[in-house]
Amino acid sequence: MPAPTLPTPPPSPLLPPAGEPFRVFVGYDPREHEAYEVCRRSLLRRSSIPLDVRPIRQADLRAAGLYTRARGPTESTEFSFTRFLTPYLAGYRGWALFVDCDFLYLADIAELLAAAVPPADAADRIAVACVKHEYQPAEATKMDGAIQTVYPRKNWSSMVLYNCAHPKNVAVLTPDAVSTQTGAFLHRFAWLDDDEIGEVPFAWNFLVGHNRVDPADPATRPKAIHYTSGGPWFERYRDCEFADLWLKEADELRAEKDKLKLLKDKDDAGVKQEEAAAQEKVK
Repeated sequence: MPAPTLPTPPPSPLLPPAGEPFRVFVGYDPREHEAYEVCRRSLLRRSSIPLDVRPIRQADLRAAGLYTRARGPTESTEFSFTRFLTPYLAGYRGWALFVDCDFLYLADIAELLAAAVPPADAADRIAVACVKHEYQPAEATKMDGAIQTVYPRKNWSSMVLYNCAHPKNVAVLTPDAVSTQTGAFLHRFAWLDDDEIGEVPFAWNFLVGHNRVDPADPATRPKAIHYTSGGPWFERYRDCEFADLWLKEADELRAEKDKLKLLKDKDDAGVKQEEAAAQEKVK
């Protein structure tokens, strides 16, 4: 029996003009390259709308003179601060999503955009939308031994929908400010008033080891899993909750790459055979 067809989410005012893809910026760290690739694949293959998924690479930003901040001891990834350049990188235009690379999407991002639509009387006021976690990590370290910091609004900035043209985002989230402002100012959205921060359901930033699924409540089932302490690409978290879903996605990605490489090798071999045959005719 074929699987039931899920209804298409209604169009969201957060979508770009017709013909343009929705922009997604993913935090990139070289030691989590595979996590980035899996996150990207999970976004693209489940999306019903065109997406433009780009990594935020600190090395590229430094080379372009857009990021000059010295790395501090509490920065667990290369995108701890570069994430806040999302509105700038989006040209301060429309809406865009930032997400950490340690996410696995299980649902259509169009559903997220529909869920994030602000009330009509707040449409112009909302500058960002995120999951408003109350998260107190128990471990002192995470990932591959990085320091686990605790601060108000922790993990709010790990997945953010930005209203890139909002006046406060344009005024504050500049390359200079992102290179100089404090972590507390940026990660706590201190440039915004509370009523300028919209909210989306926690299922879109489901923290492994913190959030829980209630079998009787479909709203608690994760739509995007966040391996915030570390995912199965780190040996320490190889058997963490939901590791099987990430490993399955990674295996499928590797199989796709192997298939593409095989096809390319066959094409290359065919070209060489044609060149050899042409040379024989010349002789």
